[in-house]
Amino acid sequence: MDKIKQYLTKENLIPAGIGFLLGLIIGWFAIGWGVWPVEWLDADAQHLRPDLQTEWLKMTIQSFDQTGNTDLAVSRWQSLGDVAPGVLDQLRTDPDLAIETVNTFGDLVNASSAVLPAGEAPAEEAKAEGPNWMLLLGVLCGLGLIVGGALAYIFLIRNRRKSSDKESTMSEAQRLNREADQTDYAGDGVDVPIAQFMTTYKLGNNFYDDSFSIDSPAGEFLGECGVGISETIGVGDPKKVTALEVWLFDKNDIQTVTKVVMSDHGFEDTDLRQKLSAKGDPVKANIGDQVDLETATLMLAARIVDMEYAQGALPEKSYFDRVTIELAVWPKE
Repeated sequence: MDKIKQYLTKENLIPAGIGFLLGLIIGWFAIGWGVWPVEWLDADAQHLRPDLQTEWLKMTIQSFDQTGNTDLAVSRWQSLGDVAPGVLDQLRTDPDLAIETVNTFGDLVNASSAVLPAGEAPAEEAKAEGPNWMLLLGVLCGLGLIVGGALAYIFLIRNRRKSSDKESTMSEAQRLNREADQTDYAGDGVDVPIAQFMTTYKLGNNFYDDSFSIDSPAGEFLGECGVGISETIGVGDPKKVTALEVWLFDKNDIQTVTKVVMSDHGFEDTDLRQKLSAKGDPVKANIGDQVDLETATLMLAARIVDMEYAQGALPEKSYFDRVTIELAVWPKE
């Protein structure tokens, strides 16, 4: 199910829709109308209009008078089906035909034992044109290469590139976590926290949501804490994160406490600040600043260890390139 959801994302549906439209256009218009159009061949004369049926039999009689080919004459007569006798009667008064010729033809078709399946002409008359198989094969091979190349790019090269970029972003975030200096609370004369974590958001990690389990020294589960994306601005990929939310969950409390760490530009935007205040108290991000959260039995200090704004077309200091936050948790007395 997760695999299906992954393929049903907007990023995959758009190329799939484009591929469907291209296939429809190429298959319908290029092949269906251009390379291999529908052709009607060898239809019986009985399907012609009445005036054309008359012309058909008239030319049949004239041809028979010139060539004497009885098999071909009978075959063309039979292609008229049930209407043939009536058409023949009309031609008895045709000024372009001698009555003797018409009567001779009539005697032939009535007396002749040569019977051919209706609509089937002698071999020398069959000149039905078929599709140009070599051209069709060449076009199909070319289309196959184009479609195969497009699918390979969409599902292999591009996805692999995105996966590689994501891994690179994650590796960079892990490196920043290792290089960040953890606070030495014992050296500062403060009680050592029961849990201490380092997390880094890096531009390009569109699904950043780091969470950590909080356990007592005895291994008892006490709660969880973490940092995730709260708000983005602008459009396009990667997401431009202008606010992160720091949260603390206490198993002994009925709610999760959250505070929103905002960019300089985002914090100055009154409407945006008011909107995000519904998630938690908004604070401006500054290196070294500390955000405190408190629940029924836990206290958390979130310190901004390092940060840098990204450069782009959006306003200055509006979205982060990276933010490293240290999370330290103590039990309440």
